Amino acid sequence: MKEMLATLGLSSLDELMDKAVPQPIRSSRPLQIGEALTEHDVLLRLRELAASNCAATSYIGMGYHDCVTPPVIQRNILENPAWYTSYTPYQSEIAQGRLEALLNFQTMVIDLTGLEIANASLLDEATAAAEAMAMLHAAQGRKARSSKFFVASDCHPQTIEVVQTRARCRGWKVVVAEWRDFTVLEGELFGALLQYPGTDGAVDPGIVDFTASTRDAGVPVIMATDLLALTLLTPPGEIHADIAVGSSQRLGMPMGMGGPHAAFLAARESFKRQIPGRIIGVTRDAYGKPALRMALQTREQHIRREKATSNICTAEVLPAVVASMYAVYHGPKGLRRIAESIHIRASRLAAAICAHGGLSVARETFFDTLCLRGSANVVQAAFSRARAAGINLRRLAEDTLTVALDETTSDSDLTRLLQVLIQDDVLPTTEVSTLPPSLSRQGHYLQHPVFHSYRSETEMLRYMRRLDARDLSLTTSMIPLGSCTMKLNATVEMMPITWPEFAAPHPFAPVEQNPGYTKVFAELEEILVEITGMARVSLQPNAGSQGEYAGLLVIRQYQAERGEGHRRICLIPASAHGTNPASAVMAGLKVVVVACDTEGNIDVEDLRAKAERHSVELAALMVTYPSTHGVFEKAITDICRIVHEHGGQVYMDGANMNAMVGLCRPGEIGVDVCHLNLHKTFCIPHGGGGPGMGPIAVAEHLVGYLPHHSVLAPAGSDEEKTIGVISAAPYGSAVILLISWSYLKLMGAWDLEQATRIAILNANYVACRLDPCFPVLYRGREGFVAHEAICDLRGFKKAGIEVEDLAKRLMDYGYHAPTVHFPVPGTVMIEPTESESRQELDRFCDAMEAIREEIAEIERGEVAVEDSALRNAPHTQDIVLAAEWNRPYSREQAARPASWLREHKFWPRVSRIDNTFGDRQLVCFCQPVEAYAEPSPNTNVED
Repeated sequence: MKEMLATLGLSSLDELMDKAVPQPIRSSRPLQIGEALTEHDVLLRLRELAASNCAATSYIGMGYHDCVTPPVIQRNILENPAWYTSYTPYQSEIAQGRLEALLNFQTMVIDLTGLEIANASLLDEATAAAEAMAMLHAAQGRKARSSKFFVASDCHPQTIEVVQTRARCRGWKVVVAEWRDFTVLEGELFGALLQYPGTDGAVDPGIVDFTASTRDAGVPVIMATDLLALTLLTPPGEIHADIAVGSSQRLGMPMGMGGPHAAFLAARESFKRQIPGRIIGVTRDAYGKPALRMALQTREQHIRREKATSNICTAEVLPAVVASMYAVYHGPKGLRRIAESIHIRASRLAAAICAHGGLSVARETFFDTLCLRGSANVVQAAFSRARAAGINLRRLAEDTLTVALDETTSDSDLTRLLQVLIQDDVLPTTEVSTLPPSLSRQGHYLQHPVFHSYRSETEMLRYMRRLDARDLSLTTSMIPLGSCTMKLNATVEMMPITWPEFAAPHPFAPVEQNPGYTKVFAELEEILVEITGMARVSLQPNAGSQGEYAGLLVIRQYQAERGEGHRRICLIPASAHGTNPASAVMAGLKVVVVACDTEGNIDVEDLRAKAERHSVELAALMVTYPSTHGVFEKAITDICRIVHEHGGQVYMDGANMNAMVGLCRPGEIGVDVCHLNLHKTFCIPHGGGGPGMGPIAVAEHLVGYLPHHSVLAPAGSDEEKTIGVISAAPYGSAVILLISWSYLKLMGAWDLEQATRIAILNANYVACRLDPCFPVLYRGREGFVAHEAICDLRGFKKAGIEVEDLAKRLMDYGYHAPTVHFPVPGTVMIEPTESESRQELDRFCDAMEAIREEIAEIERGEVAVEDSALRNAPHTQDIVLAAEWNRPYSREQAARPASWLREHKFWPRVSRIDNTFGDRQLVCFCQPVEAYAEPSPNTNVED
């Protein structure tokens, strides 16, 4: 630290803080969260909390089921830092393993749903349904024919409520009704949502006639469905559905009190440019070799910004990888065998109940869930016996309960169920299917060799290891992405997420069964309140994008309650994250862009003018602090005051909170709402692009408007004021909250502040070292940056050098590129975080300086751009080992341009990727094996 400070011409961290962080925003008091615990003590405390959770068996269903995570997948994917510390695959050449796993996921979804195209995951089933609804409304075009949307009453209740929340802020009307009694009229609706099988377990053949008549009326149909059930049932695409959504949770991902789980969305080909989230597509590299990358609107959303119809940061990559590997491991026969086992057991249980009397089976055709009816007294007695026996059932009505079986259900479990339901234990041995023959699945699925090649654990292990070797993660080197805070995810923090006591609970189990979880939630909320200086925190948003959306809804609801629902203008600085304008549009707001000055700060006069111009309609300002330009703006308190003077609220994007913890509090600056990226500042790993969590913190006057949940409403929420339900589960992806809780307990107050100080030191050290080569574009008034620095490469354009050349050449040095072209085109944004050592920072800077010398060679005319190592980067093994080598630089310079690469070399799997080729002919599923025949490294693509 002393040496790094000396490089900056400073003598202490305090001196750096005084120069980098404006005094007016510095917090008036230190953090009050206690001292740090040791790793040993944190694990002991977590063991105590885990032990207090009840080991109940849940047959609640509602889209959540117990399952078996194959140990080979648990250890080598879910618990493997090579998978959970990687970044979103924007740099495709060093993410081919993850991209292949996601392509497998898409292929699985396409095959099982019978639709033509699928995305690479969404957050949960409920938000996927809401995204599908928004997608259908957008597909109508500007001259929308209808603003009414139909939802079948037998959809999962949490899905209905999330859809209603999403529709309310957009001015759409949701009609909830029994689909069997509903007649769809032409032009009346812009879409319809059905559940297949229904939330009560029903598999009704009549659904085919309803979907046919709905489509005949010109109304697209969304089906929320179950992938495991679709191994036995006719897929949605064959019964007139246009879109299918659902959760892949039961394919190997524990319930975890609600998540994280990968949702999916599949659609017909005609919707390919409206599909939300990310799509993985097949393309080729510079030598014609097949390659994978994120396609279409994945990139377009960054460009469209305020015109985007969905948010790019809605993905659950790690759970999607788990689900895809579950399908790869079991294959189509294995999946069908699991589904048949569940269904046959459900049928045997139904037969025993019917033979006994007292309770009746209300739905004659079902997959895994029985709907049982009886008198209120009989149902209550059965429910009470189950609860006493440690069994959770679902009370659908006073005279109705449901029992949802799963992969883990055994014959002994069926006997226990019979004892509590009918006080008998005679279980029929007859295996009879109760699925309607007209909906029996015909034809094959999952026919690609990847779903047939890895049946033994040995082969499965080797396949997963081959894939993770193709990805650069934090296990390889630092990932210096600006605004993405790729920091240490300590092993001890990750351990408890797979402990059964935390992994097993159902999100809708009785609250009193899981006091360990309740304690974690309460303590985490309390600490986050202390850190932010706000009044209350909601843990429900299960992504940073969801936090943005929820925070804006809180503002809108607050203003509506005050008779100011007409406020629809959201001011957003030009430097804002691309997710900000997308979230504003999703919240029903109109975006007005505020200019930045030449130093990268918000132009206060432009802000003042636009706040005055839109004073009557001003709803909010969305501001990122420190700014996306990597500086602390001294005018932030004035900015907040101006917005408040015109009746608006200030929303702070907490993506850069890593530069604030312990030094300054949003609540003391004048912020009304902020979201926190727990997967950034608070150490939940990125997982290749998810899972994440985005809790929101609000000031006192907004507390009553926080999200609630109809199944488990947080104490103190006012259902008359609340914005409603925004995620499927009450606490979002609850199990990963353990990671942030552990991080905060391990750090304590002093270390949290010290981490922030070191993050700022590291950023300024890197900025100082790189500035002579790549000028730092923006600095604070004292000449220092905050936690990240933007380096300007625009001056090299006259030599023919593009930002992409530096990004791809860094791969040869074993590094992921910084954030490219954001927030300023032609620049890179670097954030080293506090996790990286001096040695690693120096290696990265050495690599950047070496690349600068390679640029200088081009500038001096010694090497032509097209023949340079930069333009031909990255260099794969195939290229370097090719028989012919006719380049002006050596093979050694191509592949090992730095000394440390002799100790360890990360090889990109493919050469520079051709994105345009893949977009011209979109392919988002696994290709036939012959498509992967590799051309010679010297082959000309056009030939």
